[in-house]
Amino acid sequence: IDEDGSRLEKASKPTVTQSSAGKRDVVVVIDAGHGGEDPGAIGPRGTREKDVVLKMAQTLAKLINERPGYTAKLTRTGDYYIGLRNRTLLARKYNADLFVSVHADAFRTPQPKGASVFALSQRGATSETARWLAQSENRSDLTGGVSLDGRDDMLAGVLLDLSMTASINASLGVGSSVLGKLGGVAKLHKSGVEQAAFVVLKSPDIPSILVEAGFISNPQEEKNLSTEWYRSRLASAIMKGIDEYFQKTPPPGTLLAHQKQQRQGGNAVSHYRIQRGDTLSGVARRNQTTVSELMQFNGLRDDRVMVGQTIRIPAS
Repeated sequence: IDEDGSRLEKASKPTVTQSSAGKRDVVVVIDAGHGGEDPGAIGPRGTREKDVVLKMAQTLAKLINERPGYTAKLTRTGDYYIGLRNRTLLARKYNADLFVSVHADAFRTPQPKGASVFALSQRGATSETARWLAQSENRSDLTGGVSLDGRDDMLAGVLLDLSMTASINASLGVGSSVLGKLGGVAKLHKSGVEQAAFVVLKSPDIPSILVEAGFISNPQEEKNLSTEWYRSRLASAIMKGIDEYFQKTPPPGTLLAHQKQQRQGGNAVSHYRIQRGDTLSGVARRNQTTVSELMQFNGLRDDRVMVGQTIRIPAS
C-alpha cells in the first residue's frame, strides 16, 4: 500500500523478455484508469468507467502478448486503486518502451461522443521538469540511461528537457498512429492528438499516451463500451496503431529493430553527428534518403536539428 492509501503492484524484476532471436521485446505497460473506491465516470445506465477500462486493458494486453516481439504489463489486474504517480513508477520499473492509459470520457450532457488520444502538453512538461530537479531522490537513472546524479541544476535541466522533448515527440507519433486506427472503428472526438497535463503522461523518459475510448455519458457509446465485441475492436485498433509506429521506429536492441534491419538488407544502421551548418535535407541528400524517412526513422516531429545531435541513418 502506498503512502496515499493506494495499492501498488509489485514489479518484482525489470522486464527484459528475450525473443528466440536473442533480441528483447518491446515492453508496453497498459494502465486501466481509476479502480477501487474511485469508479471514474458513470454512464446513464450505471456503467462504471473503472470496470469498462479494466476489461479493455486486459484485452489489449492479451493482443500485445500474442504478437511476437512484444510484451504487455498491466498496472492493475483487479478492482483496486493505484496512485497516479505509482502508475508511471510501475512503467519505469518494467522498463517500458510505451505507457498507454485507458479511460472513458464523460460530459455533463449526453450529446458529446467519440474516442480521443492525448499526449503530454508543454505546460505539463515544464512543471514536471521543475519537479524532477527539485526532488533529489528523482536523480537516479532514467529509463533512457540518462543519469542526473552529480549534475549541476543547469546541466540536469538540459538533459531532462532533451529527454522530455524526445518522449513527447514519440508520444505524438505513436498517438497519431493509434488515432488513425481508432478512426476506422469509432467516431473520433477530435481529428488530431490532443495535449494535456495529465499526471500519468508526465514520464520524462517514457513515451506515454492516454486513450479515451469514448463518452460513457453518451447512451449509445455507454451501450457499445459495455459489450465485449466493441471493446475488442477498440483494443485491436490500438494494438495496430502501436505496431505501426514501432515497425517504423523500433527501439534499439529489440526483435523489431533486428527484423527491420534484415528487411533493409542486413546492413548496419549508421549514425551521424550534426555539424554546424548541417540541415536535415542536406544529410538526407548525402545519404541517398529523404527528409521524411529520416524524420520517421528518428521519431522527429519536424526537420529541425541541433549541432551535436546524433541521428540514425537507415541502410540505403
